[in-house]
Amino acid sequence: MANKETIIISLGGSLVAPGEIDLGFLKNFKHSLQKYLGVKRFFIFVGGGKVTRMYQKALLEFGAKPADRDWMGINITRLNAEIVKQLFQGYSFDKVVTDPTKKVKTTKDIIVGAGWKPGWSTDYDAVLVAKNHNAKIIINLSNIDYVYDKNPSQFPDAKPLKEIDWKSFTRIVGDKWTPGLSMPFDPKASKLAERLKLKVVMINGKNLERLEDFLNNKRFIGTTIQ
Repeated sequence: MANKETIIISLGGSLVAPGEIDLGFLKNFKHSLQKYLGVKRFFIFVGGGKVTRMYQKALLEFGAKPADRDWMGINITRLNAEIVKQLFQGYSFDKVVTDPTKKVKTTKDIIVGAGWKPGWSTDYDAVLVAKNHNAKIIINLSNIDYVYDKNPSQFPDAKPLKEIDWKSFTRIVGDKWTPGLSMPFDPKASKLAERLKLKVVMINGKNLERLEDFLNNKRFIGTTIQ
């Protein structure tokens, strides 16, 4: 295991469960990663996605505090993570990691994690794991092709960015976390990733060939933040 490169994946919950569980995506995701097992080790932190935002919106109607809304999201990430852990049965560590500050001792090549505490997303948990396991790369799989210089749903002239530095990126995402925030990478996670000099690669998980291109050191479609 000492010779294996450790790669952290922050897996968007909306890829796992855009409404119903996307079995097709999950099977393809497993097929993609299986090619690298034995030479790479993957920590996969699973988000809550659209389902989380739906539940959090309902809680907001009933006057729930931010921490309570965050806990709802955390519980949904744990459900999604259980599915991903089961997907990699035989290859995966037998528990879902919910405390990213603890080192995981296992010979398994897949370790699946979920939300830990209120106040941030699983992106931040992924950065903490990178810190504690000396990983230098986080792959963020979501449903967008690129990071844009402004919100493309509001600004038709928004430009896709293939590369961006952390200072410019944090100007785009801001510095405030709110439960259910939908951003390419959580503001809190971005600040810590910048401090740790991590490389974060944003790839659209709906096209897993792009993930494989990156893992094979080929040119890929996506955004690199460093």
